[in-house]
Amino acid sequence: MSTADKPMAGTLAAQNGDFMTTPSPLSRPATAPAAPARRARMRREGPGSRLWRAVVWGAMIFFLVNVGLMIATVAMNSFATRWFGTPLPEGFTLHWYAQAWRDFQLADVLWVTLEVVGAVVVLSIALGVPAAYALARAQFPGKKLAMLVFLLPLMVPPVTYGIPMATVLYKIGLGGTLAGVILANLVPSLPFVILVMTPFIEQIDPNLEAAARIFGANTLKYFRHVLLPLLVPGILAAGLLVLVRTIGMFELTFFTAGPDTQTLVVALYYAVFSTGVRAPQSIDAMAMIYMAITLLWVLIALQFVSPTQLVSRVKEAPKGE
Repeated sequence: MSTADKPMAGTLAAQNGDFMTTPSPLSRPATAPAAPARRARMRREGPGSRLWRAVVWGAMIFFLVNVGLMIATVAMNSFATRWFGTPLPEGFTLHWYAQAWRDFQLADVLWVTLEVVGAVVVLSIALGVPAAYALARAQFPGKKLAMLVFLLPLMVPPVTYGIPMATVLYKIGLGGTLAGVILANLVPSLPFVILVMTPFIEQIDPNLEAAARIFGANTLKYFRHVLLPLLVPGILAAGLLVLVRTIGMFELTFFTAGPDTQTLVVALYYAVFSTGVRAPQSIDAMAMIYMAITLLWVLIALQFVSPTQLVSRVKEAPKGE
């Protein structure tokens, strides 16, 4: 039997029930020697590379341990009855949380925070998605300059434009109002949506719109049935970024908020630096409430979107249509 007939013989033998026949070389799966290659790459790395890797990991672990210890200290002090010069508090109580909720009027503060965050997220998406679509699809002179202007609030510190903006808002009667706080937080939030959605839309095939037009879909039907399902992951990711940024936005809210329009982060600042004697346990309790609410909102948002899978979802979406 010739060499060319051996693969055919092996195939015929397998069809006749002789499964003990040695398979042909063409049918053997190719296996990549991943482990030996990894070991060889590690051997090629010099002592300098290993030292640098150890320094980076050591710095990361040191940072995380310090942050964890600080949070643990604040959390423990918020439950402590008395803690002076001892490794652990003398006792634990929930009294400071009740006192912080009552003294700082946290029910009203949380409601204002919810109103501001909800309004900023909705308005940012409603205004940012059409702007991102226009920047992604239209070609016009000065497009890069327009993109730069949109992204300026992200590159400039909020204090730089926050004071002039607050001055204007107070002159037109919006300073200290809920609408003024929402407008101030909208300035840096809108560029976030444009920054996320513009490359997202650019990856969507423009031929989908042409195909929808051929089959008689108007603009509303195209947006509802074709474009919107593809944009949902990007919109959720942009909304998550805006939500996190708005919760922690201190400067612009501090400049434009009044006594009845303070968000939680501004109320926490006033609790720490206001006049009068306050128990540190009460302030720590308020800080823990702020951190718990922020983490809760972020965890709820992460149930609907995974930002790390943003690009992969865009690329896979047209294939599934």
